[in-house]
Amino acid sequence: MNVLLTGANGYIGKRLMIQLIEQGHYLYCCVRDKNRFNPPASVRKNITVLEIDLTEIDSLDAIPNEIDAAYYLVHSMSGSSDYQALELKCAIHFRTRMEKTKVKHVIYLSGMTNNTKLSKHLKSRKNVEDELTKGDYNFTCLRAGIIVGSGSASFEIIRDLVEKLPVMITPKWLLTKCQPIGVSDVLSILSKSLLNEKVFNQNFDIGSPDILSYKEMLLQFAEVRGLKRKIWTVPVMTPRLSSYWLYFVTSTSYKLATSLVDSMKIEVICRDNRINKLLNLEPISYKSAIKRAFDRIQENNIVSSWKDSYVSSGIDFDIGDFILVPEYGTLNDCRKLPVKNKKLTIDRIWKLGGDNGWYYGNWLWKIRGYLDKLAGGVGLRRGRTNPKTLNPGDALDFWRVLYANREEGRLLLFAEMKLPGEAWLEFKIENSLLVQTATFRPKGLAGRIYWFIVYPFHGFIFNGLLKKLTNYKS
Repeated sequence: MNVLLTGANGYIGKRLMIQLIEQGHYLYCCVRDKNRFNPPASVRKNITVLEIDLTEIDSLDAIPNEIDAAYYLVHSMSGSSDYQALELKCAIHFRTRMEKTKVKHVIYLSGMTNNTKLSKHLKSRKNVEDELTKGDYNFTCLRAGIIVGSGSASFEIIRDLVEKLPVMITPKWLLTKCQPIGVSDVLSILSKSLLNEKVFNQNFDIGSPDILSYKEMLLQFAEVRGLKRKIWTVPVMTPRLSSYWLYFVTSTSYKLATSLVDSMKIEVICRDNRINKLLNLEPISYKSAIKRAFDRIQENNIVSSWKDSYVSSGIDFDIGDFILVPEYGTLNDCRKLPVKNKKLTIDRIWKLGGDNGWYYGNWLWKIRGYLDKLAGGVGLRRGRTNPKTLNPGDALDFWRVLYANREEGRLLLFAEMKLPGEAWLEFKIENSLLVQTATFRPKGLAGRIYWFIVYPFHGFIFNGLLKKLTNYKS
């Protein structure tokens, strides 16, 4: 069966892709930037990658007419100030193109929209659902609340709060009720709904058996982790203060924190669980979903993470626009050392950041991350999705991976921290030398002043890092 998968590079899309291929389907994977899409080698013969920009209707001509079903897994969330209009525009373009194909079934994963008063982003999801419903095809909308799984935004935010704060003074919206669902159940429902006439032309709420307040979710998470936590709620914390609280304590961006706070004031509880009977499944409990997530983390088996989405940084760009490091109008710090053991050096480069740190001057990296957070940047809290592998598009602390090729021994990073300019950090092995180059393209006088202020620290940090990577003692 030919299945179109939009959002194939997203948190759910990456996981659903593997599951659908295991079930014998052939996939047309829609991504906006092919450079960021890195499917496992084992599945590449079962997919065709289509570079699609849903905001540009002409780009959808690349979608073949011979498709049987399609998944719509596209959300802008808070990526731009006008994301509501953007999401609706994308939905209109998608519906228009689908009506010209032979598609029989379109499935949309949305948010729970039962409340009469909706947040901006939930209202946007409802508008998309209404638009896709107009299509000349069978349509199914699956509405989820909090999705719990390794690498999900909800899981990582809850984990940050519980593991960092033994005592919490929290906003009153932590008493709001919700019905979370494990990511494994979301994937089961998505796959079992495919061309299933029982779910045609209907919408369903999907959730676990547990209806919990956000406070109860935090406390149950702590219980699973064997941690004792005290939580008090106060009525005086404004939405802005709540957003700052989430932003500084967790790895979320401020824009995403604002959207989350706006939504967390609204109950998201399933109207019924009839889809479980239709599809013959029993969703796991919230605690079980947490335990499964940590099993994946311990196995280093995190297939996808929200941190690799551009929403995590608050900026949006195509990797291809930055993969060629500029030579003119830039300031550079280039250092070289002989490599004693090429494999060992590459292994060390590929483990940079995250829990492993930066090998040298970690306290300075942490200070820089903290200052970036104060300035409204991403800081170091995103870490990395996998401790050993790197792919283009991955988040790496306050960097974004642009290019990663172990055979070449080359890694190129682009800075997503707050800067008066643009910055690249490159590692490459040439003629038994490790060449480490920091490139900065300043914006105006402020950019040049910044470079000369931080340059003395480069001599300390980058020289020490280079020695550690090449197996020299510093």
